[in-house]
Amino acid sequence: MDHPMTETQTDAVNASGEAAANDAQINASAIPQGELDMLTDDLIGAIKTVYDPEIPVDIYELGLIYKIDVSDDRDIEVDMTLTAPGCPVAGEMPQWVSDAIGSVDGVGDVKVNLVFDPPWTPERMSEEAKVALNMF
Repeated sequence: MDHPMTETQTDAVNASGEAAANDAQINASAIPQGELDMLTDDLIGAIKTVYDPEIPVDIYELGLIYKIDVSDDRDIEVDMTLTAPGCPVAGEMPQWVSDAIGSVDGVGDVKVNLVFDPPWTPERMSEEAKVALNMF
């Protein structure tokens, strides 16, 4: 899978696993593309181990992950949201994501930002999540 580089020389991926179309300028990364692709796959795999306790689908397939940035130093920054601002695990879920990402070999510092703009909607879910929740 090809991934464009963003202005912070990172790999950004959207919740469907496709390269995110950022408005940022495209620059080259110091991390070789093959290694960056493998790291991205490992990060997504780790994030997919985190579930919203009220919904039997992982948060990645739910579309709660808005951005994954990998710096040249392999520091990771994630923008994520919740299905609702009043989610009972709002204080805990970013730490769950941070812990999952931190378990990936070769990862530096991890920062998880909880954002609510744009707000989450069911349209952000992958086809897999919609099938799992019988939303067709």
